[in-house]
Amino acid sequence: MHCLLSIFAMTILRIDETTSTNDSIRSLAFDGSETIVLFAENQTKGRGCGGNQWESEAGKNLICSLRYRPKGIAVRDQFIISMQIAVAICRAMSDYGIQTTVKWPNDIYFRDSKLGGILIENSLRDGEIADCIIGIGLNVNQQQFVSDAPNPISMFQIISRETDRHEVLNSILQHFETIETDILPIYKSLLYRRNGFYRYRDSNGEMEAEIIDVATNGLLSLRDREGTIRKYTFKEVNYII
Repeated sequence: MHCLLSIFAMTILRIDETTSTNDSIRSLAFDGSETIVLFAENQTKGRGCGGNQWESEAGKNLICSLRYRPKGIAVRDQFIISMQIAVAICRAMSDYGIQTTVKWPNDIYFRDSKLGGILIENSLRDGEIADCIIGIGLNVNQQQFVSDAPNPISMFQIISRETDRHEVLNSILQHFETIETDILPIYKSLLYRRNGFYRYRDSNGEMEAEIIDVATNGLLSLRDREGTIRKYTFKEVNYII
């Protein structure tokens, strides 16, 4: 493991290979006095939300986890962290001329293809977030995908050139550090399919609906063609793409 950078109470560490950066960063000594970022060249058992697997060619993509101690974020508002990192990634992509959206709750999309994903694991104490680990997987320089994932895409496939992954990471971290307090309207403005009716599937079957709201607790509200408001927590509704 090598130290790449230490600035503004933040240390970035590099590791050649790990099963999961979220698991590895959890094993490091952490007292909350500074933010730790762990960057891996290869991840053999990367996880996405809900237990999904994440494909990444070794040495090609941004695979990292960030661990820090948030201040004053109540358990009921923990989705704020997800919104903050999603917005930071979208803004970092704008630095490269790539306009992305956030597919609720926390996938990063370019048009109808998945560019990245986020996995957040929180520890709770006294009604607040005591410790937060944010896992980020972002397709940067991978040119071909071989898994059965339906719609992956990389920065290389969008802008036709390789990009320095450490530069991308620094851009994300800088945007994350300077994020606005009132993050909800910014997050909503970046939502994938934020305007118009699209196809979804829930426990009752397929439907057409439009997004009308996302709450600070992550609750998604859709309105179907009949005008019925339907509210969902994570994994209760699927996008049909």
